[in-house]
Amino acid sequence: MQTAIGVDLGGSHVTAGVVTDDGSIKVQHELDLTDLAFDKVVDAVVTVVGQALADAGKDVAGIGLGSPGNVEPQTGAVLYSPNFGWKDAPLGATLKKRLGRDVFVGNDARCATLGEYTFGIGKGTQDFALLTLGTGIGGGFIAGGRLVIGHKFGAGEVGHHQIRPESGFVCGCGKIGCFEAQASGTGLIRHAFALAPSFPRSVLLDASRGKLSSKKIRKAAQAGDGHALAAWKNYSIDLATGLSNIISFVNPEMIALGGGVASAGQFMLDAVKDRVDALTTMVPKGTTTIGIAKLGNDAGQVGAATMVFRGGLKTSAP
Repeated sequence: MQTAIGVDLGGSHVTAGVVTDDGSIKVQHELDLTDLAFDKVVDAVVTVVGQALADAGKDVAGIGLGSPGNVEPQTGAVLYSPNFGWKDAPLGATLKKRLGRDVFVGNDARCATLGEYTFGIGKGTQDFALLTLGTGIGGGFIAGGRLVIGHKFGAGEVGHHQIRPESGFVCGCGKIGCFEAQASGTGLIRHAFALAPSFPRSVLLDASRGKLSSKKIRKAAQAGDGHALAAWKNYSIDLATGLSNIISFVNPEMIALGGGVASAGQFMLDAVKDRVDALTTMVPKGTTTIGIAKLGNDAGQVGAATMVFRGGLKTSAP
């Protein structure tokens, strides 16, 4: 059985897991990031990877890391990462030199897609999409059993296609009505505040804008709160619109929904499935399965390690 170190690099912490080639994580190490300067982040990665290597023993196939941003998979350079403020950062080469081992670097959402496809709900499919619904929307596509990377490594940035360009919320990227602005966890909160004038006595308004969470809104909706249900309905319409577009773009056999908002599970699926079917035209209705991702927060580490087992993202076909 092969073992690799899978690293999930986020904006607030880095996690390294000892992952076997059946997708199991044997042990994990995590470290908070207090400084996002390139050298400081590299130091943190080296620390947690060193801890994972000590647990893994001698037979380690390599190290895989998922990083936010546009990543050149051959060299592991992070060409641009707004999360970290990096440009042309030689992450792969620097880590290889510091650790003395083979290091593969890919975009974090694409690594999560590879993990969920190989060992999660996507196992056994050939055409698959993962969406992570959190503060933003990340994702990735598998087509014909291969991870889609794109001409300049940007395939899978599904959060930034516009679904409400005239009337939507302003996205962090600067456009109006992006899928991410409307259907992420942040989007659900925005829907709730947009409806606030119609619900002046809503208990949701007891929380300030900075403290109202998508989880609170979702739980209130499940409990039958009128304001939360109205926000959830508008959110679900936008989510279904984006999902139907993805079906038109790549016609996957399955779309898996992950991230914090997707913890709503069946409540979410019930809200979007009929709407997706109604909006699907050029593909037979009901032929794309929509499900909840299985690996949760572990998908990134598992996918990063899978990248090692397959020799990098360019050779990720089974």
